[in-house]
Amino acid sequence: MSEKNKQLYGLLGRDIDYSFSRAYFSEKFKREKLLYCSYENFDLPNLDNFRETLHKPNLRGMNVTIPYKQEVMAFLDDLDEVSKTIGAVNTIVFEKNGTTKGYNTDHNGFSDSIMPLLHEQVTDALILGTGGASKAIKYALNKMGIRTQYVSRKGSDTAIGYDEISTELIKKHKLIVNCTPKGTFPNIEEKPDLDYASLTPDHVLFDLIYNPDETAFMKEGATYGATVSNGLTMLVGQAEASWKLWNR
Repeated sequence: MSEKNKQLYGLLGRDIDYSFSRAYFSEKFKREKLLYCSYENFDLPNLDNFRETLHKPNLRGMNVTIPYKQEVMAFLDDLDEVSKTIGAVNTIVFEKNGTTKGYNTDHNGFSDSIMPLLHEQVTDALILGTGGASKAIKYALNKMGIRTQYVSRKGSDTAIGYDEISTELIKKHKLIVNCTPKGTFPNIEEKPDLDYASLTPDHVLFDLIYNPDETAFMKEGATYGATVSNGLTMLVGQAEASWKLWNR
């Protein structure tokens, strides 16, 4: 099949050469002999000309990553109810009638990844970061009945600052999810500013970062006996959920 007739999928983001999605889907297409499919990065400095990208020939679906999960919503013809509730989109479906519809599959991937790590003492969670991914995490945890508290560099009406995290607060919140880029390659020594010595073996630390495999955040947690996980299984889950949406 010629390149011009291939079904095209892609990832929208900024500075995404490192990204998981292109490598994952390219390998998936090769493994499953989906020779009519290709996947590319749409690495854009801003969304000023994004409407042109939306009309690229044979484009069937897109993933969306940092920093456009919220901003991209205004460019789409429709949103499903879950992405409206979450307030962020990570999957765009190009419908047969030529319209675009936004979905969020981050919450699917996270739910499947976090469930095996939870125990009855996990009733409250700290969500580090307030970007698009954090909104899906909050949605998923609240659906599980887990109370959530956002943490950001600057406190706000909806988030506390890192300087407000006391030992008692960490003891109460047995789950801590890092939705910030701190610790991503190449800055692998960085980690969220927490009192890690307050952690216990009852804590669960989940890092959305997957490069490196073990982040400084995870290493600190493991030092104090906490259960730790990176975001790779979440990424696989959200990618497969996106693929199902594109091929309904």
